[in-house]
Amino acid sequence: MSEAIKQLAVRTALELGAGAVRVTSARADEESRRRMQAAFARRDFLCWSYDDEYARRATDPRELCRGARSVVCIALPYAAPAPRAGPLRGRVSNYAWSADYHRRLRVLLDAVAHAIDEAAGKRVTTVACDTRPLAERALAARAGLGWIGKHTNLISPGLGSFVFLGEVVTTLELPQDESLAKTCGSCARCVEVCPTQALRGDYTIDANRCISDLTQRTGAIPISMRPLIGDWVWGCDLCQLVCPPTREAGPLGGAHWAPLDQEVGRPALVDLLRLRSSAFKKRFEPTAMGWRGAAVLRRNAAVALGNALDRSTVGPLAESLRGDPHPMVRGHAAWALGRIGSPAALAALRGQSNMERSDEVRAEISMALQPFHSSPGVCSTR
Repeated sequence: MSEAIKQLAVRTALELGAGAVRVTSARADEESRRRMQAAFARRDFLCWSYDDEYARRATDPRELCRGARSVVCIALPYAAPAPRAGPLRGRVSNYAWSADYHRRLRVLLDAVAHAIDEAAGKRVTTVACDTRPLAERALAARAGLGWIGKHTNLISPGLGSFVFLGEVVTTLELPQDESLAKTCGSCARCVEVCPTQALRGDYTIDANRCISDLTQRTGAIPISMRPLIGDWVWGCDLCQLVCPPTREAGPLGGAHWAPLDQEVGRPALVDLLRLRSSAFKKRFEPTAMGWRGAAVLRRNAAVALGNALDRSTVGPLAESLRGDPHPMVRGHAAWALGRIGSPAALAALRGQSNMERSDEVRAEISMALQPFHSSPGVCSTR
């Protein structure tokens, strides 16, 4: 009976687009808990409110489902061809340029859970879809869906690392699958390609340096990190794009995961800098970028424009410095103007320095102007 229910769950998931399905025990994972606690002790995730209690709950599926015995782990491939690049356009991570994956993945997981419940004759499942504490990658690795790469993402054979993970936790005792005895070996391409050196090469990450985390935080991006972000305005895929198993797998996600349109997949930076709530709700709220709000995207656009070093963008950046309602965005626009450093950019900074009311923004303006303060008898070359 348990084998038949497992096969029913696998068949249901695969019919709805899953790339792989495996089952593991719902027992607590003490090794994963220790690794997670060690990461928190290293302060690898300062932007997130994680603590030892979170680690304990996340590594024990029974916290989600009392009496749980098994976890059905599902990998849903989403890789799609990148939209065409263009001048002064930002880059968006593959997972975020289509309709919010949580909804589609939840439909799949609910269908699998319903099939199990129907076969059992009663409710025996709980669904986890990236919204509750659960060490998904550790569970998926234990189930044999793949192995954790040096970029800290799960790499699934034949699918690569561009996969969404979801789980159906059940009180049924289902036949378990074996984990894979595989690692990345000597390959370190992901470590080498990371501009911010967030990846240590030992299968851990300093998320405080990760471009994906930097572009999602709600506060200011550290000044030292801004030049390293390049043109990414949401997330970063560099470590996955160079990963050999992911490259070999190719774009398996299909049309479902293609960009909603060009302005979502490769947004024009100046338009993004001017983004307001009405346009945000229409264009970005349906995606996985929708949860942080328009100001975060405007801030990221300012950083990308600062890295573009294009003098044609001084006008929009000066407009943002003067008039954006959010001090964080004004501050990053000031930094971008300082990066460009043209006469018009410096004039905009100096013109706003005495008018700005926010201490935070005034400090940004001062730092942006600092390289251009000439010492007596020394002429600035910029």
